[in-house]
Amino acid sequence: MTPRLVAGFLLASLATSFAAAQDVKVHAFADARLVDAPSDESFMDGGPGRTRYGDDAHGARFGAAGIVATAQVTPSIFALADVQLQRTYRNDWQVPEAYVRYRPVSLSAWRLAVKGGIYFLPISLENDGIGWTSPWTITPSAINSWVGEELRGIGGDIREEWRGESGTATFGGGLVRHNDVAGQALAVRGWSLSDVTMGYGGRLPEPDDEDRHERYAPFQSIGGRTGWYADGEWASRQGLRLRVLHFDNRADRTASRMYHGDDHLYAWRTRFWSAGAELESGPVTWIAQGMDGDTEACPPIRCFRYRFQSAFLLAGWNRGAWRPTLRYETFRTWVDGERGHALTAALNWRPLDWLRLTAEWLHVDASRAGRSDFGLGPREQGNQVQLLARLLY
Repeated sequence: MTPRLVAGFLLASLATSFAAAQDVKVHAFADARLVDAPSDESFMDGGPGRTRYGDDAHGARFGAAGIVATAQVTPSIFALADVQLQRTYRNDWQVPEAYVRYRPVSLSAWRLAVKGGIYFLPISLENDGIGWTSPWTITPSAINSWVGEELRGIGGDIREEWRGESGTATFGGGLVRHNDVAGQALAVRGWSLSDVTMGYGGRLPEPDDEDRHERYAPFQSIGGRTGWYADGEWASRQGLRLRVLHFDNRADRTASRMYHGDDHLYAWRTRFWSAGAELESGPVTWIAQGMDGDTEACPPIRCFRYRFQSAFLLAGWNRGAWRPTLRYETFRTWVDGERGHALTAALNWRPLDWLRLTAEWLHVDASRAGRSDFGLGPREQGNQVQLLARLLY
C-alpha cells in the first residue's frame, strides 16, 4: 500500500472510533514567521545548508498548520489523529501520527498499555507540544530534527508501567516497519536543524548540485523487514525524568527500489542508542539528550557505513508568560568528516492562551567534506533568525 493509502485507512478507522466516542477534543495550530536566513541554500531545497531556510531568504514565510483530534472512546481506549500542512518545496498534507491505544483501568501499582498505528518513538524530551512541536524553541535540536524527519513507529507498542511512592517506572518496546530509509539523510546530507516534521504523504529532498530536486518518501518498506525498539523511563516525584532507548530497523542493506526514473533508493541498516534526562530545578527546566549509532547500505561493488553522534543541553526559564531558552549542541558523522556545533537562543511570550510569540537566533558552525560538490569550502558558518507568531486552539 502507498503511504497515502495507509494514512487514509488509519484515518478512516480512527474516524469510526471518534464517531463512537463521547469525549472528543480537537486542538489546532497555525504559524507564520519573519525569517532572516544564512547564505547557503537550505537542505529543504536540495542545497548544502543545515537550517530550514537559506539562500539569504528574508521576509514572511508560512511555517505549518495542523489539527490534532483525540477521543476517549471508552475508559480504556484512546485514539489520536494528527494531520498537518507542512511547507517544504510545496504545501504538503501529511499524517505524522494516527494511532489507537488500549490501557485498561488498573487499581494496582502496575498498568499495561498497548498501542498500534503511526506514532513517534519515545525518544524526545524536547518536543512535547501540539503536533510534536517544541514549547522551548522554534527549531528543535539536531537529534529531534532527524527524529521528526526520518523515524516513526509504524506498527505496535506494548509497555508496562509501575507506580510507586517515589516515582513511576515504565518499560516497553515495539515492532515497526516502513523505517528502511531511516539513515539516508544522515549519510548523504549530515545533521540538520529544522522544525519540518515529516509524516505519511511528505517527501524529503536529497542534496542536489544539479537542481534536479529529487525527493523521496521517508517512510517506506524496502526489503520487507520488521524493526524493533526497546525503552525504559523513570520519572521521580521530585521532578527528575530519565529515558533510554535502543532502536534497530533491521533493514536489508542490499535492498533497493527504483525512483525518479533509473535512480535507486537503498535501505539503510540503522541502529542507535538514545539517552535523555529532564530536571525541574525551581523555575529552570534542564533537558539533556545524547544519541550514538551507525547506518549502513550496500549498493553493488561496496558498502557505505557511517557512525553518527549528537548531544545537547537545554535550559529553559519558566517566568509566567515569558520563557527564555538557551541550547547548546554538538554533532558529528564519520567517515565523511562532519563535525559541528550549534547555539540556539529563544524568547517565548504567551500573552494569551491562543497566542505564542517567539524570537529565535540559531548559530551553526560546522564542516563537511560533501560541500565541495557545490563548489563550497568544507566549513559552514551562519545565523538564522526567526520571529514566529503561532495561533493555538
